[in-house]
Amino acid sequence: MNHIALLIPGLERIGGAERQVLLLAHGLHRRGWRVTMVALTGSAGPGGVEMEAEGVGFVSLAMRKGVADPRGWIRLDAWIRRERPDLLHAHLPHATWMARWLRLLHPRLAVVDTLHSTCTGSIARRLGYRASNWLAGQVTAVSVAVAEVYAEAGLVDPAKLSVLPNGVDTEALRPSRDLRLAMRRELGISDEFLWVAVGRLMAVKDYPTLLRAMQLLPDDAKLVVAGDGPLAGELRALAARLGLDGRVRFLGFVPDVGQLLQAADAAVQTSRWEGMPLTLLEAGALALPSVVTDVPGLSQMVLSGETGLLAPVGDPAALAAVMLRLMRMPATERRSMGERARLSIERNYSLEAVLDRWENLYARCCAQLCGKAGPAASSPRFLVESSPQIHHPSQRVQP
Repeated sequence: MNHIALLIPGLERIGGAERQVLLLAHGLHRRGWRVTMVALTGSAGPGGVEMEAEGVGFVSLAMRKGVADPRGWIRLDAWIRRERPDLLHAHLPHATWMARWLRLLHPRLAVVDTLHSTCTGSIARRLGYRASNWLAGQVTAVSVAVAEVYAEAGLVDPAKLSVLPNGVDTEALRPSRDLRLAMRRELGISDEFLWVAVGRLMAVKDYPTLLRAMQLLPDDAKLVVAGDGPLAGELRALAARLGLDGRVRFLGFVPDVGQLLQAADAAVQTSRWEGMPLTLLEAGALALPSVVTDVPGLSQMVLSGETGLLAPVGDPAALAAVMLRLMRMPATERRSMGERARLSIERNYSLEAVLDRWENLYARCCAQLCGKAGPAASSPRFLVESSPQIHHPSQRVQP
């Protein structure tokens, strides 16, 4: 049985990247892989505990100082020597750097790392990627937008870079009228138009613009925000100052986002930059149209006028106008938009199709390491192993 280790900073705080890794772990285990989730720090958390119950392994390196804690390096080195995984797949910066530098000790271990955001971060983060670039194995990005940003910034070798999108379980995520009614009753929503926004309460999500747009919408527009973060108190205070009490609710961390989205009439996301947010895939799978800001990580997912609408970044009045346009659409037109969104997700981002792509990529990585396949292409382009809607899987894109 092939053994894969999924390396991630932690699972106690669950964001989009962590939820995608959990889905990947579950799917690979179901397909017969031996899967171990390795966290740099912390416990398994609710998601990890659920995976353990299904047979997915979990190991915490119990690091206290990020990648600078030598005990974590020693523990991971010992674990690799003992368990001998076939492939190490790292997610997010600290796990990526650790996986790359460990190749010096384990040159026969296949290593893949994944880029999840178009934000290249601080100078220290960029230096971390540049310093370890020569040790990178296969690098994947969750969207063309992410790949382009990192390639153009010189943070990754395009010859080692491919695009492989996030995926969602379209069989588990299906619109349910009964669940919709139950969730709306639980939220105290009857005939009002309910918007749902999901994401950490951080500056990048630009919730102030969303709240100011809500102030401009009619009273029958309601909003629930799922997520926690450092700006929670500030955003609640802003909503109160804008007179949005009773129209906007902050739910904090919501473990089952899909269940919450069942209650929505539409999804909204006002990020200043994104990679490929899992929430939009989930909303589309549930046949919800979306309003999103016109940034690469979002505009490549939402087909304007077909599966949702685009709004300018940081402009409350323009955002409100776009949201109102969707609200005032005939119900049949809005439903058709949602149905097209689900069809797009089924065709391009179903978990089963994405798992097929991951398994093919893992096989190529292991084959190249064993000398059973030719070297990676030397062309200064990156491979898009993605959906036909974005690019043909065999097409190479010039950054």
